[in-house]
Amino acid sequence: MKLGVASAVVLAVAGGGIALVTPGLADGKLGASGRAVFRAAGAAILEGSLPQNAESREAALDGLLDRVDALVLALPPHVQKELSLLLSLLASAPGRQAIAGLGSDWSSASVPQLQQALQSMRVSMLSLRQQAYHALHDIVGGAYFSHVQTWAQLGYPGPLKI
Repeated sequence: MKLGVASAVVLAVAGGGIALVTPGLADGKLGASGRAVFRAAGAAILEGSLPQNAESREAALDGLLDRVDALVLALPPHVQKELSLLLSLLASAPGRQAIAGLGSDWSSASVPQLQQALQSMRVSMLSLRQQAYHALHDIVGGAYFSHVQTWAQLGYPGPLKI
């Protein structure tokens, strides 16, 4: 337990320094590093739900990132700061390895590697890793499945008209 607390403190301090250099969010939207993390997480989490055609798949991931930007703008400032710090940590090599256990950059990792990293975060004994997983999972899922264009592909007719 002491190791977990010490690790969290070290990551928070290191993350604060990293966030000053490469913030995960810029002006309330995903920065380049945040976009890379969410694009990769989206590809892994949504595997099987994304279009099979490469061009359509990239368009779906671009749309996901646009909707994540809209979601982030609606978050309270303190939550935006926490998310920015998380994304900064995940985008840095030490943070990515410590939190996600991912040796490759987010953009160069394969979908199976990304899925394995996310799974290790989900089942980790460290709450910091679990919280990071749930943040990525919930934001990706909410931003993707809330959009009307994804419904037909999933066989969802949309809400009933009352």
